[in-house]
Amino acid sequence: MDKRQSTATGKIYLNKNLQVVFTVTLMAVLGVSSITPAFPKVIDYFKISPQSVGLLITVFTIPGVFLTPVAGILADRIGRKKILVPSLLLFGSAGFLCAFTRSFSVLIILRFIQGIGAASLGSLNVTIIGDLFHGKERGTAMGYNASILSVGTASYPALGGLLALLGWNYPFLLPILAIPVGILVIVRLQNPEPHVKQNLRTYFAGVWRSIDRQVLGLFIVSTSTFILLYGAYLTYYPILIGKNFGGTTLIIGLIMSSMSATTAAVSSQLGRLIKIFSERSLIKISFIFYGLSLLLVPVVSNAWILLIPTVIFGLAHGVNIPSIQTLLAGLAPMEHRAAFMAANGMVLRLGQTLGPLIAGFFFIQWGIPGVFLGTGGIALFTVLISIIMVK
Repeated sequence: MDKRQSTATGKIYLNKNLQVVFTVTLMAVLGVSSITPAFPKVIDYFKISPQSVGLLITVFTIPGVFLTPVAGILADRIGRKKILVPSLLLFGSAGFLCAFTRSFSVLIILRFIQGIGAASLGSLNVTIIGDLFHGKERGTAMGYNASILSVGTASYPALGGLLALLGWNYPFLLPILAIPVGILVIVRLQNPEPHVKQNLRTYFAGVWRSIDRQVLGLFIVSTSTFILLYGAYLTYYPILIGKNFGGTTLIIGLIMSSMSATTAAVSSQLGRLIKIFSERSLIKISFIFYGLSLLLVPVVSNAWILLIPTVIFGLAHGVNIPSIQTLLAGLAPMEHRAAFMAANGMVLRLGQTLGPLIAGFFFIQWGIPGVFLGTGGIALFTVLISIIMVK
């Protein structure tokens, strides 16, 4: 039976395989968004600087820069599930242990190990969607998946902020949920697997031929997206709300959740949006909104008014991520798709890793306002890159 189909009713989100992918997606975004509201408490507990707390993101994401392509190649060669399940189990167990350390050095090591498990999650979920669906259904499914991702990033900061009221370490208990998700993948996911008969030389040659100027442009756009998200938004937004406006961890979580709630609402409508605008146009529009959002932050004088740039950021994110994923999934054949999406995952992780470092540089030079003015400039420069390369 061909698994590349939607439900009989045409409601793609009811597809049981897609629903299993949704649970993987929820784990893929758990590792960062659930702990950032606790950053002010982590800084106080371990007596570290705001720049140092960004290491909890950097060491988590850096394994993905190197391991995501390896995981993608292996997923093409030996199968998606054989890589996905061990990744979930490692992510869950190492992340859970973070809650029990009292040493910042040990916490950093455990976050690095957790990052090894997380390396393949954000690329294999969209790879499997690309395998299951095609045409406009693929774009619709990617939009729903991005919406679910945003539900996670909307709820995790609020949940993490609530748990952080009990102590800095309570949000780190959440990754244990990845273990039952791994079991669910084993027993419920029925996805087509590639049957690669090529030798490695032929395989790599095929992957290389698929990477043209447009693909490189999409990789640059992905990198820029996650520099903005992980540098300005996830690292310095909580610090801005907590230090400049005196917000509690719960208020931090609620304000940050509004971005992801907006993203969820917008990305769920991608199937309708791509009937009006092309994915390429949506990417260009999104970076204009990213820039506007970030440049507005330094002029805000009240924590709750931050909801305006936050919602604008969410709108940009809602059309950007699924549009990039849909374009990339359609540019690669199934036997190369995991490597292709993993290459995007690698540059995505590169953006996640560079984001806190670049934002930290802006912070050292010009303080909190400089973080948002500098990353706003990066967003507007990316508009130009997308115009030139993503045609």
